[in-house]
Amino acid sequence: MLELHQFRHSAFCEKVRLVLAAKGLSYSVVEVTPGVGQLELYRLSGQRQVPVLVDSSNVIADSSAIAQHLERHTPEPALLPADPALRAQALLLEDWADTALAAGVRLALVQAAAADPVLRGGLLPDATPAPLRSLVGALPSGVLSGLGQVIDHGGLEQLRANLEQLALLVQQQPYLVGDRLSLADLAVVAQLSLVLFPASAGAPLAGRGVPGLADDPKLAPLWQWRDAIGTQVGRP
Repeated sequence: MLELHQFRHSAFCEKVRLVLAAKGLSYSVVEVTPGVGQLELYRLSGQRQVPVLVDSSNVIADSSAIAQHLERHTPEPALLPADPALRAQALLLEDWADTALAAGVRLALVQAAAADPVLRGGLLPDATPAPLRSLVGALPSGVLSGLGQVIDHGGLEQLRANLEQLALLVQQQPYLVGDRLSLADLAVVAQLSLVLFPASAGAPLAGRGVPGLADDPKLAPLWQWRDAIGTQVGRP
């Protein structure tokens, strides 16, 4: 049995969950407790960050390394094209999603969470102690108002431009690379899960998101595409 050590609302953990679902693999979940749980994770994997996948004697950290491991050991259905050019495109888009797109999404989510106590509390890992969860959720928005002064607004505008281009692209084709699902799609879908939380996020986050992006009519096709990919792999 595969064992995924995760934070539930990490986009990189969602990426791994999507890969596991696409390949039809069963797995158990270990929700990492902030602090103490991360020390245990370090003893297991040599690092404190999630996701970490345990596959028998193999302990694999990092979502891209995990995806590559699963691709090697469960090659069907393939998530990387056989054609070298298409494979390169898929890997480049995966890297873009994990770096530039992820950075923009983090900026937007931090700004949104600073103003929304429900979002702030809901983003905490499931294993967060109840007193800490209550404290974080109860912080008045005014206390965090200064946070907006350090937000990189250029990064947020770049994120909006990228999302608008993605929305146009997915209206023209069902997949980002070639004519079938690839790791590029799953990496992008995972990051989009933090801009507008899908039903799989559960209460209280499902349907919440980053104001100005989650409710932008221009981006509606993007959320429809994301949800269609989720349904395809069995994560509606």
